Amino acid sequence: MEASGRLEHMYTLTLENNTIKMKNIKQIKLKNLFLMLVFMTLIGCERELSGDAEFATFSKTGEIFIDAPVGLGSDFYFPFLGSKATAFSVDQDVAYESAASMRIDVPNANDPEGSFAGAIFRVEGSGRNLTEFDALTFWAKASQGVTIGEIGFGQDFGENKFQVTRTNVTLGTNWVKYIIPIPDPSKLTEERGMLWYAAGTQDTDGFGYTFWFDEVQFEKLGTIAQPQPAILNGVDVEQDAFIDIPIELSGLTQTFNGPSGENITVLAKPSYYEFTSTDIDVARANELGVVSVVGTGQATISATLGNVAAQGSLALNVKGTFDFAPMPPQRNANDVISVFSDAYTNVSVDYFNGFFAPFQTTLGGSPPLDVNGDAVINYTDLNFVGIGTFQDVPSINTTEMTHLHIDIKVNENIDAGDFITIQLLNAVGDNETSGEVRFEADTFTTDEWISLDIPLTDFGLADRSQIGLLFFVSDATISDIFVDNIYYYK
Repeated sequence: MEASGRLEHMYTLTLENNTIKMKNIKQIKLKNLFLMLVFMTLIGCERELSGDAEFATFSKTGEIFIDAPVGLGSDFYFPFLGSKATAFSVDQDVAYESAASMRIDVPNANDPEGSFAGAIFRVEGSGRNLTEFDALTFWAKASQGVTIGEIGFGQDFGENKFQVTRTNVTLGTNWVKYIIPIPDPSKLTEERGMLWYAAGTQDTDGFGYTFWFDEVQFEKLGTIAQPQPAILNGVDVEQDAFIDIPIELSGLTQTFNGPSGENITVLAKPSYYEFTSTDIDVARANELGVVSVVGTGQATISATLGNVAAQGSLALNVKGTFDFAPMPPQRNANDVISVFSDAYTNVSVDYFNGFFAPFQTTLGGSPPLDVNGDAVINYTDLNFVGIGTFQDVPSINTTEMTHLHIDIKVNENIDAGDFITIQLLNAVGDNETSGEVRFEADTFTTDEWISLDIPLTDFGLADRSQIGLLFFVSDATISDIFVDNIYYYK
């Protein structure tokens, strides 16, 4: 009996322990299940809120002006500096099959309130998601036949990363629909710059006129086809480069075939493009189209836009760091008339490359290169080029000066027979006289700066009171030069 009782007691304890264990296991399982349900609920809530936030933030409205501004807010019109601030109004009398239109009154060129009309229309607050559209469209006409210099979208007075420009838009006196294609709609996830324009009186002899926009909106036409992007105007450019001297890519365009079969070309900002380099340890381009030169060697920059290869490329030969011109001039400023030098105050210059078509091939010069704060002129494809100081500013009176100083660096091999001629042109009324001094091949050394101090009497000019042009002439024997420190002195 004692043994039997002891076994019964042990059996009872075992049952009790198992019961306790089972209860504990059930409690643990219930606790874990509860925590899992809470965690899943929190995750579900986070995802749902994130989706709602994005939907509410970026409007997908395409309309900009349909009888009135659409969703732009109360503060949306921002004129350009120097333009007439009151050029824009809503016209209740003139419209395209509607009740009202956008009216732009371009002022006379001598209007004291502004010499042209130009502004941006910017959404107040968050931008719009325009990824579902392929073009900005509008109807337009003018009070007379005119050419509007620039119309586009993407200017927000901020980074303007996705600015698009259609140039020289011709308007007549009847309503016509115009199209400005979007280079790559996928980029426009939050765009504030809905429309911008700039219009002057170059074609109307300074007299003002009026033009109207109506039914301004982003649309999905579905007939914008055959994209043909380009950089550097579609040209394969080869040039020397130097470490730590950035190069800004230019000539960025996108061309589409429009609904009526015509090609429509727009200027596109670099952020629409994807840039690649054959050697990123030599040179690479960022999304703003600025090429950073980081090492010696060769590298070619190319691009795609919307997965379409762009025509044009930039092949760089990086020789090393830039070799600056000789020691900055030390002459007394009172004895100097400076055309181009960081050492002195320069006279006003009309242009550093007055391109004389159709015979001139010279590129570069305008604007001068900014080499870490030091301005330098680079002429390429040189046959001849002129620096003008007489069209918009008084000509230079060098009567009391004795010499012309110029620093020149030839960036290529020099052959016998190569030369550079410096020519001065003096204009007095209709009487133009000129003189020149020629420097033969042995004057220059490849990749080295040479300082020229030329007596002005060597030009043989009887009158030097109105020097309006300074020419560099090589007849293509020398094609790539740097120029710095151009000044007259006594």
